[in-house]
Amino acid sequence: MPFGHPLWILFSSGTTGLPKAIVHSHGGILIEQLKALNFQMDMRPGERLFFYTTTGWMMWNFLVSCLVANVCPVLYDGSLMHPEPDSLWRMYEESGAALIGANPGYVSLLEKAGIVPNRKFKLAHLRSVMLAGSPVTPEVMDWFYRNVKQDLWVQNGSGGTDICSAFVAGVPTLPVRAGEIQARMLGVDAHAFNERGESVVNQVGELVVTKPMPSMPVFLWNDRNFERYRESYFQEYPGIWRQGDFFRINERGSSFVLGRSDATLNRHGVRIGTAEIYRSLALIPEVDDSLIVNLDLPGGKFFMPLFVKLKDGRELDEPLKDKMRAKLRQEYSPRHVPDKIYLVPDIPYTLTGKKMEVPVRRILAGMPLAKAANRDAVANPLALDYFLEYARTQKDYSMT
Repeated sequence: MPFGHPLWILFSSGTTGLPKAIVHSHGGILIEQLKALNFQMDMRPGERLFFYTTTGWMMWNFLVSCLVANVCPVLYDGSLMHPEPDSLWRMYEESGAALIGANPGYVSLLEKAGIVPNRKFKLAHLRSVMLAGSPVTPEVMDWFYRNVKQDLWVQNGSGGTDICSAFVAGVPTLPVRAGEIQARMLGVDAHAFNERGESVVNQVGELVVTKPMPSMPVFLWNDRNFERYRESYFQEYPGIWRQGDFFRINERGSSFVLGRSDATLNRHGVRIGTAEIYRSLALIPEVDDSLIVNLDLPGGKFFMPLFVKLKDGRELDEPLKDKMRAKLRQEYSPRHVPDKIYLVPDIPYTLTGKKMEVPVRRILAGMPLAKAANRDAVANPLALDYFLEYARTQKDYSMT
C-alpha cells in the first residue's frame, strides 16, 4: 500500500467541542510508534507496557502498536479503586510491567486513600512511569519518587489523538526536573509562538509545529476540501500547525504545557494558563477538584467564575473562599483571582480524563448543548447539568 494509505479513524476527545474523525496513515503511524517506543520511551524487546485506558482512546491504538517493537501491551479498562484501592498496583506487579502509564488525576485518588505502593509491592521490573492526559505538576512527579521508587524514570509528555503520539516527551539520557517535560520528540519542530507568530523562549505562547511530522492526519473523515482540517490546525498561522495548547519552552529545550489555549484566561491583556490555577487549588486540603473559565462580555469586560468540588461534603463558606483567593493572589497575581466562586457537585471530564473547559465556557456563553459538547463523550454526563442550569438562570454575569 502507499505510505499515506488510511489506517484507522480516531475520534478526538471532545474537550474543545464536537469530536473530529481523524484519519492516520499506515506509514506515518508505523514510523511514529517505532520512534516513540524505541527512542523516547526506551522500551526493549520482551518488556511489558501497561496502560490504564479504554479501547475508545488513542492509547489503545498506541498499545496495539507495541507489537511492532516486540513489546507486550497490557491494557486494563475497569475500576481504579475496586475491589481494593491499590488493585491497579497489584496488577502492575503481577504483569511485570517495565513502564506504566498514569493520569495525574490518579495521584490525588491514591493520596486520599493513603496508598503508598512501595510499602506493599516490590515492582521489581518497573523502570518508568509515563504521565499523560493533563498537565503534570512538580508535586505529582515527586509523589512517584517518594511513594514508588527513588530510581524511577518519571517521564511527562503532551501530544494527542491528532497525531496518535506526542510532540514533547521524555528522553532517557536527559535529567528529570520536576514539572518539566524533558524535550521535543525526535522529528518534531515544536515551538512556542507569540501573538506575532514569532518563536519565543521562556515566554508562554501557542504550541506550534513548523515542519511536517510523519503521523499528522492524512485527512478528516467526510471533510470535503479539507475545510475542517485547515480550520482546526492551520487557521491561526497559515502553513504552520497550531495544536491549541498553552506552551512554554526554556533555554534547555525543556517545556511546559499549561492547558488548552482556547481555554486561556485573558485578563487585562495578560494570558493565564488554567493549569496554574488548578495547581494552587489542588494544594488546599478542602478542594477536591476545580474548573475555571473566562467569559468575554460586551464593552471589553469579562467575567471569570471558578467552580469547585469540595471534599467530604464541605461547605463553601466565605473563609474558604478567602483562602482560595489569598493563595492565588500570593502565588501568582491579583489577575489570577476569580470574580466569583461556586460549589458544584462534579467537574465534567471527557471519557479520556480531560477537563471540559471549552465546552463549559461555550455553554455559559449561551451556545446550545448540541453544539457545545457531546454528552456521549462525558465521563459523567450529569456533570454538565449544573452549567446548563447556570447558563439558563444567570444571564447578566457581571451582576452575579
